[in-house]
Amino acid sequence: MIEEKALGIKLAGIADLARLASSMVSMGGSVYVVHFAHKGKHYYGLLATYRDYYKYYGVPLLYYVEVDEPLKGKYLAIKVDESGERVEGTEGVRPGWMCIPIVNLERKPGFVEVE
Repeated sequence: MIEEKALGIKLAGIADLARLASSMVSMGGSVYVVHFAHKGKHYYGLLATYRDYYKYYGVPLLYYVEVDEPLKGKYLAIKVDESGERVEGTEGVRPGWMCIPIVNLERKPGFVEVE
């Protein structure tokens, strides 16, 4: 039984998650979004580690959003240009868009707490 839990940080919306993921990709990271259903809601999130937190080696974090319906597609896509920001779920990658893969989990991991 896992005692320690990842610290859940709820984001305001899916666009915030897409912005966070795209910023991680731009810093050279390998990024994916996890998805799971729990108690009738759908959760999309990014797992990260907040390093060197006081005496700890790192605190596991889950930046997440909660939605009523699953996103359409296998990728979370974001495009920012002179017309503004667009975020949507897509089935595949698109030229000119940053597309982050969505990994569907069978169930909520035991080390994750969400509201």
